[in-house]
Amino acid sequence: MEVNAPVRIRPSSSDLWFLAYLPLAISDGIATPLIPLLALQHFGAGAFAVTIIIAASAMSQVPFTIIWGNLSDRVAHRKFFLIGSFLATGVSIILIALAHDLITYFWLNVVEGLACAASAPIGTMLLLETRHRKWWPQDIGFFGLISGLGTTAGLGIGFVWMFVIEVNAPIVQVMTALLLLSGVLAILSAAIAWLWIEEPTIRLDRSSLSDLLNLHRGVVERVRHFRSRVLNLVDLTRSSREPLPSREALFLLSLFVMTVGFDIFYGPFPVFLWQAFGSSATHADAYIFVVYLASSAASTALFFHSGKAVESHSPKSVFLESLGARVLLMLLFLWAPIYVLFGMGSPALVAWITVLNALMGITWAFISTASTLFLVRLVGRASRGRALGLYNAVAGAGGLFGTLLGGWMFAGYGVHLAYLVASVTVVAGTALLLPIPYHMFVPPHAYVRRHPLRAIRAAVPGPSRKLLPLAPADARRHR
Repeated sequence: MEVNAPVRIRPSSSDLWFLAYLPLAISDGIATPLIPLLALQHFGAGAFAVTIIIAASAMSQVPFTIIWGNLSDRVAHRKFFLIGSFLATGVSIILIALAHDLITYFWLNVVEGLACAASAPIGTMLLLETRHRKWWPQDIGFFGLISGLGTTAGLGIGFVWMFVIEVNAPIVQVMTALLLLSGVLAILSAAIAWLWIEEPTIRLDRSSLSDLLNLHRGVVERVRHFRSRVLNLVDLTRSSREPLPSREALFLLSLFVMTVGFDIFYGPFPVFLWQAFGSSATHADAYIFVVYLASSAASTALFFHSGKAVESHSPKSVFLESLGARVLLMLLFLWAPIYVLFGMGSPALVAWITVLNALMGITWAFISTASTLFLVRLVGRASRGRALGLYNAVAGAGGLFGTLLGGWMFAGYGVHLAYLVASVTVVAGTALLLPIPYHMFVPPHAYVRRHPLRAIRAAVPGPSRKLLPLAPADARRHR
């Protein structure tokens, strides 16, 4: 066997099982805006009831992600956990589409969140156990790309379905059929997983994988699902003897506060769009898909570029700048004269809100990358797994609390107060980041390019280092 021959650790005869996640992501793109819209149109739910339904799936996400991940570590069959998750998710969505009352609709969303919670930790571990370590970064990035592209495609399908194919049909009938399609796509993912996934031949310890940086908060900002950022949630179930450092605690507090602000804004967002575009307008529901599509497409397109930008600059500065831009955009949603100028439900107003939400998606691409990298470099390698587990739990708790609070404020006090409080809350979370010290990080390749003599001296043993010339900055200090 040749020394340079590639090592194959993939029991499946094909790597096409990656694509089992594509129909599921498309299904998610269809269902994310459709579930609150169907609650509004079919059951006449109010703003607060809609936000409770939006949060219903998230209620079971974090605890059951931990449970499913731990259980799959103790049982020898990861494949069947994944197939069961896809299948149960699809069946749950179909039952949601056929629900006849709001209470059943709510509980089926809770069940759907419980079902899909297994697909994140088990899918990630299955990938790592069936691929060689050198392929992990590319494969994890590919998984994230599948999620983003699938979600964007699902939103596009929803728009075409409602605006073109079924434009003259009763709206509730159209949305029910579209949600049934979403469920069928999730079941298709289960079928692909059954055909193409084989059990891994090796088992990895989840706690040993904390140096992986795949725990970004998702390519696309979503309330309902957290599939792409859950590998090390398992660390929350293990006790830690070390106290939480003050800098990390302050970062997590800041993360909680700003996440509450984000979801005060996005929790009642479907209701806000439905009212802004005219609840009785012919194409109001299709326009809502366009707004979501703009954010998803922009975030997906810039996600990997944002990673490169964050790595070449200070994650803290990128984080703060992105948060500032997001607060400004949130306030622009409240710019009342534009609604008078364009008119409620007008195509010009739809275009304005679509552009604003696309820019919100761009800020999310940078926020999701910079926040994770900031925390990872803040705590160091030894505490990375614990820190990322806390990151996910705090973000999930903040998102759930913010969604419910946003719905309550929107229903009781109106959109202006709710969105103003959301902006102030994000500013407060941003202010908590300012005292956290962070030194400028320079990647090794950039350091060598900028300071070649220093890099050479660092690589040479101590006694011989004195024979080398000093770098210009060092020479000035020694004069």
